[in-house]
Amino acid sequence: MTTLHLSDGAIKDEVLVVGLSFKTSSKKGGGALVIESGDIALDKKKLLATLSDLGATGKSDEVIKIPGTATKLLVFTGLGENKTIFSDETLRRAAGAAARALAGNSSATFSLPAKKAATIAAIAEGALLGAYSFNKFRVDSMVNRQASLKSVTIHSALAKKAEAKEVIKSAAIIGEYTCLVRDLINTPPSHLTPDSFCKEIAALVKKVGGTAIGLKVTVINDAQLKSKGYGGITAVGQGSANPPRLLQISYTPVKAKAKKSYAYVGKGITFDTGGLALKPAAGMEAMKSDMSGAAAVCAATIAIALLKIPVAIDCYAPLAENMVSDNATRPSDIITMYGGKTIEVLNPDAEGRLVLGDALVKAQENKNLDGIIDVATLTGAQVVALGTRTSAIMTNNQEFSDHFFAITKSTGEAFWPMPLPVELRASLDSPVADMANIGERMGGMLVAGLFLKEFVATELPWLHLDIAGPAYNEGEPYGYTPVGGTGVALRSLVALAQAAVV
Repeated sequence: MTTLHLSDGAIKDEVLVVGLSFKTSSKKGGGALVIESGDIALDKKKLLATLSDLGATGKSDEVIKIPGTATKLLVFTGLGENKTIFSDETLRRAAGAAARALAGNSSATFSLPAKKAATIAAIAEGALLGAYSFNKFRVDSMVNRQASLKSVTIHSALAKKAEAKEVIKSAAIIGEYTCLVRDLINTPPSHLTPDSFCKEIAALVKKVGGTAIGLKVTVINDAQLKSKGYGGITAVGQGSANPPRLLQISYTPVKAKAKKSYAYVGKGITFDTGGLALKPAAGMEAMKSDMSGAAAVCAATIAIALLKIPVAIDCYAPLAENMVSDNATRPSDIITMYGGKTIEVLNPDAEGRLVLGDALVKAQENKNLDGIIDVATLTGAQVVALGTRTSAIMTNNQEFSDHFFAITKSTGEAFWPMPLPVELRASLDSPVADMANIGERMGGMLVAGLFLKEFVATELPWLHLDIAGPAYNEGEPYGYTPVGGTGVALRSLVALAQAAVV
């Protein structure tokens, strides 16, 4: 993991990263480049001439390296159009793009325009996330791989301020646990099963302090799931040689009264073949990412504990492999969910909502909840509606949704509110059971949300976050986002807990 430092002194690293923006002009011939070097003075006239010769534009995701004078390299990272104040997300992405481009270098100082602590945190997060790489299973091919940045220093005149030091510590935790989410997503199903997922999280919780920092892990195994009536998780996992699990992480603040109590529930399908509604082979390898929600809620809960946020969290990860076998759930099977509701399984590939239904009911056994949030790579319809970079928010409580949506503006994670039209609910009716697991094809993301809504008490504020597209990047890397697992939702889940304290 890349280490993080804060400084306002002389540059000691081998690389200096500064920003580059552009000013638009109404005059023929375009605008001009602007160097944004934060609190560090540079010979900007000479550098601008060099950048112009190199064809620099200052656009987002552009990274230009030139030989430095006091440092080995001077790196310019694009900020886009010049602003009096750049948004935190602009700076987060620019720092990430530079960190990605600096693989093979040992250390770098980032001096970007940061006039407040929150901006320092954004730059630090971007640099840490941009430096991420996943090489766990490389052996011979590591010879051709350049190592990620080992050390990142954020340069700021605010470095000696207590608030700046605090946000740097927070950014380091956010970076580390977002990278944990990415690692879990990128781990292949041969190495990440429901059982090994539980063991890895349990070992991590023990390593960071366990009960001493308020964390407790409970695992319900396959036999217990069946005997206790968790029909959704059991039905999805029964076709696999790797049996299902329900992982619970409870966080109770130590030496502080909890300001709020939330339940986080994450879909944990460690691999999804579609079951007896078998998916096409093309692209099925990405289905190792179908546990992104579970990874996000588990890592967020541990991060909240390490940040000592006085908010109680009950985290649930219903974990299963959706496989094809003689034991797999068949189309038209009827199952009984935890809590007693019966479901006609018309499509075994609509499995995420089944495991989530069980976990949502279980989570509500805590009668002191202020809200419940589920996170899931739930529907392909989400990608059709919102693309691969924007996640969906659905809710039974507009005030709670508005609160969360406002929080995502500061975290830089793209979400968008979506409706739950009442007229689509009838499409989930079954002639033989309480409900079917699929309904109207048009608006499939919304229908899935309506299905989950049936498992949440009307009076309990609830958010359903469908992260199907943004959770796993199958395109080119950009900003601080790599190819593969992205770690989306963790920053916003942590920020939701932090907002409860303000």
